[in-house]
Amino acid sequence: MRRPGKAVLMSHDAPMGQLRIGILGLGAWGGTLADLWRDRGHQVEGWSRRDGGDPASLLAGQDLIVAAVSMAGVGELAQQLAPAWPSGLPLVSCSKGIDLQQGCTASGLWQRANPAMPLLVLSGPNLAKELAQGLPAASVLAASDASLARELQHGLSSERLRLYTSSDPIGTEVAGALKNVMAVAAGVSDGLGLGANAKASLLCRGLVEMGLVLGELGGHPSSLYGLAGLGDLLATATSPLSRNYRFGLLLAEGLSSAAAIERIGATVEGVPTARAVMQLAGKRGWNLPISAEVLDLVDGNVSPAAAVRRLMERQLREERLPDLAAAASAPSASSASR
Repeated sequence: MRRPGKAVLMSHDAPMGQLRIGILGLGAWGGTLADLWRDRGHQVEGWSRRDGGDPASLLAGQDLIVAAVSMAGVGELAQQLAPAWPSGLPLVSCSKGIDLQQGCTASGLWQRANPAMPLLVLSGPNLAKELAQGLPAASVLAASDASLARELQHGLSSERLRLYTSSDPIGTEVAGALKNVMAVAAGVSDGLGLGANAKASLLCRGLVEMGLVLGELGGHPSSLYGLAGLGDLLATATSPLSRNYRFGLLLAEGLSSAAAIERIGATVEGVPTARAVMQLAGKRGWNLPISAEVLDLVDGNVSPAAAVRRLMERQLREERLPDLAAAASAPSASSASR
């Protein structure tokens, strides 16, 4: 039973450890999470825009709501559900991206619609198809409420999905959003056959861009090197199961952005994220050369080969890296699951 101001997740009338979970969005990731948590013994209900119905009807009687909708649908859904949201009902946000209009991540949209909502972020190197096949993975559950994060960590972890807690939801979300842009660039590099050296260099510089945006938006530097940052980047930028990576491969083949998205047949979050982050870069004076080239590719302003050439022809200078000493001396934002 929940009480205002503190989420108490274990229902008094449910078996020990069982949660009643409502999932908003039953695409690849939402559907996979639903199956994982049913196998864990939780009661899971779902809603999807594709199937229709009133999403507010999912809220009543739940211990936890998980939002796994695409970034484009978050703002409208958050506004729609805010008046009906039960007091103290926590939300786990799984959407990855940056909103073009408001310049914030998914959790920011939820919080602006409902400031009192207990909010957590779930992000990491989690290719849905691998988890659906029974392969193991780990992820980060980030929240400002450490006790709530620990309670859910133990309630939602399983043999297939190991959860780590973090006190940095902003950094966790920003890293998860920006790695999709870098995965598009990695797909282009592989599609052009540029080799391992070029791809390694690209991802290293991409990590620097991710760190710049993460820090400017208020995230903790250490999150860049955790599961939601480097971990998610490695998975997404190297696997053909990644939509963003496959999108980059198709661009390298000469397909237009629209044709590549049609071929994939699903949302490619790196596309709107590149547009949103470059809009922020223009306002704040950030230097994001890889993100800029990805956006030019998406818009058809440059060929894949020319985009790579422009990156290689940039002015020679000192390699500038995130300040790891400062990150190490600051309080850690994450902790390992026990």
